[in-house]
Amino acid sequence: MANTPHILDLIRDKRDGRAHAPEQLRWLVSSLGDIPDYQLASWLMAVTCRGLDLDETAILTDAMAHSGTVLDLSDVPGPRVDKHSTGGVGDKVTLVFGPLLATQGLTVAKLSGRGLGHTGGTVDKLESIPGFHCDLPTPRFKQQLRDLGVVLGSQSAELAPADAILYALRDVTGTVESIPLIAASVLSKKIAAGADLILIDVKTGQGAFMQDETQAEQLARALIEVGDRLGKRVICAISEMGQPLGNAVGHASEVEEAIATLRGEGPRDLTDLCVQLGAILLVAAGKAESREAGEAALRLALEDGSALERFRQVIVSQGGDPRVIDDFERLPRAGASVLVPAPATGIVQALDARAIGIAAKVLGGGRERKGARIDWAVGVDLVAKVGDRLEAGEPLATLRVNDRGRLDEAIALVQSACTLGDEPASPPALIKSLLGAL
Repeated sequence: MANTPHILDLIRDKRDGRAHAPEQLRWLVSSLGDIPDYQLASWLMAVTCRGLDLDETAILTDAMAHSGTVLDLSDVPGPRVDKHSTGGVGDKVTLVFGPLLATQGLTVAKLSGRGLGHTGGTVDKLESIPGFHCDLPTPRFKQQLRDLGVVLGSQSAELAPADAILYALRDVTGTVESIPLIAASVLSKKIAAGADLILIDVKTGQGAFMQDETQAEQLARALIEVGDRLGKRVICAISEMGQPLGNAVGHASEVEEAIATLRGEGPRDLTDLCVQLGAILLVAAGKAESREAGEAALRLALEDGSALERFRQVIVSQGGDPRVIDDFERLPRAGASVLVPAPATGIVQALDARAIGIAAKVLGGGRERKGARIDWAVGVDLVAKVGDRLEAGEPLATLRVNDRGRLDEAIALVQSACTLGDEPASPPALIKSLLGAL
């Protein structure tokens, strides 16, 4: 271009519905460190309102992926796979999924993010393990993949640093739900991490960013098409996020529940989703003849202790305290537990995951502003879920509490999340549909 792009031009163009030129988007990504947050936030809001087309999204994704090192994993045994969730409440699947799939001969190069909005982030959960480091230098990242077949890492100054900047800003500017921004964030990390086959768990329901299933399908198609334009094979599973996944919502408590699941003692919905998603990847990677055979192999790895042992090795390799596997008291503990009584008698018809996620956030488990500290110890432990019967006053949940300043608000949110009725109820299927060729 004859003239260097300027952020004000990009803001105005997108505000008025004009497409960005490729050179504008590449300049934007290369200049993120020099653009003030308030101007980036304005551009993010313009994109959220006006959108990006597939060409723009692919260019933005590629530029973000190449803002740092793009790992060449050709010297690491394959198949090289990755899995990502678009964000949910109580979604600790990655903590189970990575070690579990590694026991089946897959190489899982996982780059995760921090919490967004009302959802928890995998990096925040892992960092509740004393000493655990997600930000690994590239040589260590690749060596651990060779040694253990799995890394539970984060984007860093080396890997997709542009996404780290935009991700943190989206969390506090009301721009999380944008389909092109989600697609660029997700796929830039996957490309940077060197995965050849990518499974994306697109959440839908009250606790998801894509609350409508039609929106979830639109995001899935965008992810698949952008991946195809950038030479990556992407499969999308659209899964249920009406109520929280599992019973624990909070960083340390979700680590506990993930460990219990790796022992074969986890909640049924969490175990089933990990196994079902894992079987999809095993078939796609040629490691299982059918999803049924893949599920059977994965359940065996949970029962025989091999998946739990692999997670223990990951904790050691990434600097964490492996004693948390056997002693949850070594994880951050809240100062108090507060019971939330059921507001009435009846059968749980629905349990609004978004309200539960916000309750955990107001207790200190989420960020109100960019870069804020979070409390790993707090959260919501559900006692009842959809289909369970409660008497008025019986425990609906237990809150893990340190700061009581917003306790009443958290209690009200949990109670408001619960819809009670007289009719029998059961949760919908965990996986609603599958897009992308196996």
